[in-house]
Amino acid sequence: ELPETWADMQEPLLEGMCFTLKYLGMTLVEKPKGEDMAAAAIRRIVATARVGARKFQKVILTVSPRGISLQDADTKEMVENISIYRISYCTTDKLQNKVFAYVAQSQESGALECHAFLSPKKKIAQAVTLTVAQAFQMALDLWEATHAGR
Repeated sequence: ELPETWADMQEPLLEGMCFTLKYLGMTLVEKPKGEDMAAAAIRRIVATARVGARKFQKVILTVSPRGISLQDADTKEMVENISIYRISYCTTDKLQNKVFAYVAQSQESGALECHAFLSPKKKIAQAVTLTVAQAFQMALDLWEATHAGR
């Protein structure tokens, strides 16, 4: 349950805000950002996910100014850690409004990957998107503060 003023709170974000979501999958994309690119990528991921009919991995997605970390909700095992500087785009899909997705550059291959997650509610998907946007802003503010004295 998010408090009304959660968008103004910076303290919890520094530590990391956690969301429990279901990982739908990943697809490669051509462009680092854009609504149309993301919508098409999400459609591909959702279509593939529907065909698979397997249980989705439940993950704890933690957003902080350092980036996004993914942890398996059941085993607590770290799945992935994505630096904020590798994330180029995040969105809540307009049609699949419970789906949150982000685009990041793969550390291994350098390819652009779109990862999609299903949230229990539309509001949660929007909250994740806004939290990532806030984390970007905080990372930028921290970076500027660090480099201002040079």
